[in-house]
Amino acid sequence: MSEDEALSEEGHLRVWFRSLVTLAPAPSPRWSIALQAALSMFLPLGLFTALGRGDLGLQAAGGAFVATYLTAVAPATRARALPVLGLALVACAAAGVALAPVPLLAAIGLVVVTLVISVLHFGFRLGAPGPVFFVLAYGIATHVTAVVDGRRHADPLLFLIALTTGVAITCATAAVFVLVRRVARPGSERIGQSIEGSFALGPDSRALLVRVIVVAAIGTLLSLLLVDAERAYWAVCAGVAVIGVNAGRRVAFIRGSQRLVGTVVGAGLFAALAALPLPGFALPVLFGALQFGAELFVIRNYALALVFITPLVLLLIVSTSPAGGAGTPGALIAERVVDTLVGATLGALSGFVHPRADARRG
Repeated sequence: MSEDEALSEEGHLRVWFRSLVTLAPAPSPRWSIALQAALSMFLPLGLFTALGRGDLGLQAAGGAFVATYLTAVAPATRARALPVLGLALVACAAAGVALAPVPLLAAIGLVVVTLVISVLHFGFRLGAPGPVFFVLAYGIATHVTAVVDGRRHADPLLFLIALTTGVAITCATAAVFVLVRRVARPGSERIGQSIEGSFALGPDSRALLVRVIVVAAIGTLLSLLLVDAERAYWAVCAGVAVIGVNAGRRVAFIRGSQRLVGTVVGAGLFAALAALPLPGFALPVLFGALQFGAELFVIRNYALALVFITPLVLLLIVSTSPAGGAGTPGALIAERVVDTLVGATLGALSGFVHPRADARRG
């Protein structure tokens, strides 16, 4: 290795390490979005828990995924657009519910849903966090409503009703924040980006789409052949999350490593939380706090955000898993770390699809 190559390698290592331990400046304050996301998680889970149906509350909590989108858009515009994204989220979950009884079909559906939702997401340029949560909604739906001993673990219709309720609460929360903002700061609801109204796939968007297709197809195939078809969605989600909405090659490698580091640390936090004898009424607070932390830091430090996101999703999976399907927390952690390693590696390597090393929006 030449001296110039060694210096270049050292520079890349410094950039990577700095990305793990520093907080990047946020383009705008995140407190409002983080609070909305936290309430979107807390309210449905708290409501159903108070009604004695904590299981439905956990299923409804998935509706809070919608709160992570359009965070840079003007608040009033965002509040009007979120119901459309909510319907798309429920549609992805409905597809998962329909295909859940047949694991092979569910795996094929995972690739198809990932493709369709990615085309729409990149075509309308919806921005961060990318199509990942729509894919996750599909995966959780197949997992929660899987057939166990000849019958569905969770009632498919009740699951979709609960999820739709969660989406409705998320949209209502965004609308309430707009009203409060209008009273407190008149005119501020017009501040922010607009939403692209036309569909178009530019060069970067097409590169992102190719990468997503490759990750979804290979990730699903590897799960089918080497791991477990029912776990394919986690590897695919990890890869899609690494791709995000940025076509830069260097960003792909940085996000891939951050994804793995954040998942490992977050899995450790999950193990600690799973060992605690938490009462049912504590779960809404815990889930809301984890969602708040994830949204507060996701723009500033992706690895740190995953320390909050990972235990949140793992707790959702464990709490809604078919009997005996989740195994022990230790076994679940091992599975998810392996799945994340596969997905994050695929997502990072897919950066070679794009010829440029610079980072640009898709």
